[in-house]
Parts: sequence; C-alpha cells; structure tokens
Amino acid sequence: MSTSSVLNEAARILKQVRAGTPADAALRENLTRTRHTSAPALRRDVSRAVFTYFRWWRWLTPRDSLQNQVQAALDLQARFHRSPDAIKPEALAARAVPDWLAAEMDAIPAAWLQQLQREPVLWIRAKQKSSAAVAAALRDCVPSASHPTLATAFRYTGTSDLFLTEPFQSGQFEIQDLASQLVGHACAPQPGQTWWDACAGEGGKTMHLSDLMQNKGMIWASDRSKRRLAKLKERAARAAAFNYRAAEWDGGAKLPTKTKFDGVLVDAPCSGIGTWQRNPHARWTTQPVDVSELAVVQQHLLEHVAPSVKSGGRLIYAVCTLARAETSAIAAAFNAAHPEFEPAPVFAAVGSTTLWAHEINANGMFVAAWRRK
Repeated sequence: MSTSSVLNEAARILKQVRAGTPADAALRENLTRTRHTSAPALRRDVSRAVFTYFRWWRWLTPRDSLQNQVQAALDLQARFHRSPDAIKPEALAARAVPDWLAAEMDAIPAAWLQQLQREPVLWIRAKQKSSAAVAAALRDCVPSASHPTLATAFRYTGTSDLFLTEPFQSGQFEIQDLASQLVGHACAPQPGQTWWDACAGEGGKTMHLSDLMQNKGMIWASDRSKRRLAKLKERAARAAAFNYRAAEWDGGAKLPTKTKFDGVLVDAPCSGIGTWQRNPHARWTTQPVDVSELAVVQQHLLEHVAPSVKSGGRLIYAVCTLARAETSAIAAAFNAAHPEFEPAPVFAAVGSTTLWAHEINANGMFVAAWRRK
C-alpha cells in the first residue's frame, strides 16, 4: 500500500463529492465496491484521508491538486495530534465550522471546536449478558468511564472488520455511538413495559431498548422508510430481539397505533451538528434553512406523539444537534404548550441536558425528558 495510492483514490472520491455526492455516501459506495479487491488497510486509509480533507478544508490551498490538498490535510492532522494547542482557538473558531453557526448556538466552547478536529473513536454496545464475552473475543476494547450505567459500552481500538467477527454475526454487539447509547439509558425502560421508538430508523436504539427490557414487554418501532424498517428487522433477527413490532409512520397526525405507552422516544431528524466530528463534510453542506425547517418537523413530532404517553409515562426527545432552535427552543415550546407534562430527570439534570463531544468523546447530543402528570 503506497501513499500515492491512498492520495489518488481519495482524490477520485473527492471528485464525486464535488459533483454532488455526500462524502459518506461516496465512500460507502466505493469501499463496498472494492471490499473484495483491495486491502482493508487501504480502504481504511482512504476513508480517513477523505474525512481529514474536510476537517481541515479551510486551511487548504484550492489551487493545489486534490492529491496535494489531501496530503496537506493529513499533515495538519498529524501536527494537531502531536500538539492540539498548535492550532490557536481563534483559528479553530474562524475555520473549523461555518460562519453561520455562531448565530445558531448559545455558546461554542473552545474545547468542542478542538474535539471536532480530532479523529473520532469507534464505539460498540454489547448486549447485557454478553459484555464480558465480547470484550474478551474482540480484545481491543476500552470500557467507557463517561457514565456509571455504561457497563456495556466499549471503545474499540483494533483494526479488525467488526462486521466479520463472530460476536457481531451472532448478535452479541452492535456498532453504536456512545451518545446514542446514552439516549437508551435516558429512556430507562423496564422489562414488561410498552414503549414506542417513534423515529426508529434502522433500529439501533430499538435494539438497545429491547436489551434493557430483557426482551420483555413490547416496543413499537416506526419510521417513514420501508428500507430502514427492513434493515431494522434484519438487525433484530441477528440480535434475537423479539419484543418489537415495526410499523410505517410518516410523522403525521395519523398514528400507527392507538396504544398508550409507558414511554415514547422521539429520536428526531435533525441538522446533525453533533456529528460533525465523525462527518466533517456535513459542516460545509448543512445550512441555516435546514435548522429552521427541521425545527418545525421536530415540534410537530412531539405534538403528535404526546397523546400516546399514558399517565405517569415518560417522553424522551433526543437530537444529535446543538442548534438552539432544535434543542432548548423545542423543549421550551413543549413546556409552554403542554402543562399536562412536567420536566423529568435525565441523568444528573432535570428537564434536559447537552452531551458535549469533548466531554464524552462521542457525538454531541441534546436530550430532554418529561413525565405525564
């Protein structure tokens, strides 16, 4: 594997991105296509090079060739890794994020900007009964120290293709960011309860709720996408999660069920600002209009699911973004419109909390919790 091979392949993918394909999609397409024809190390290095390019994009010289720009970005990443303070906070504030962000956030911590420039870590979530076995089998697993309830969360530091390992194939663990795992713990579902994962996507949080409930009770998992629900069913079969029911729901007033729930999780679609460390290309494609449009969607989702929460039940709102309009403003609007709900504990806070990337070494996340009186 040569440096020029990595630079040339990264440049080819970046040309696709310039033509309109999101970086993560272009990488997924190319790396899947070459899975059987190129070495895993090459695919890994190409992926790293592409994302590093977008992490340091505003430091690069546009007139240089893409290969030279990628190499310059990799050099900057190495320099930053050796000495993070070598990049001044003022430079990070001016170059690491788009200019419009300052108007959308209450504060932009310098430590968060610094975290955005670090390469992200890989988190896995073991099933409760399999955590010791998974750690022993994969070996390169570092337990999380971020939260006392996270006995099943591990930072994976190895180089194996986890999808090909026996513990993954047998459903003993999932690849899931630590912030997403914390959302499951914020829900705190109990065995035998009835829950609704209203925006389930491909089912990562549904699987976590199922494990926390010891496969007892019932989880309704809904999404507007048939493709995502099909993926959810595939993951559930591998994980031997049987206490769920999948249903299509477009997020509108017509609900997929008349069931009253002990808990409802709204892991709402959002602008994804909290994922900018893992997906730096999104820093330069997300716009303020995305924030404002998604805030309307988020408010409607909460309005539509609220009647499904039974007396004493919990409503959890989670978004992997940090924009005011999608976080504290949504929570404040719901508080004002729904006196039948009261703010509920979420970890050490009451009502809501922000999980900062630099504090948990994972995606940024906002979580709000209510209890129906």
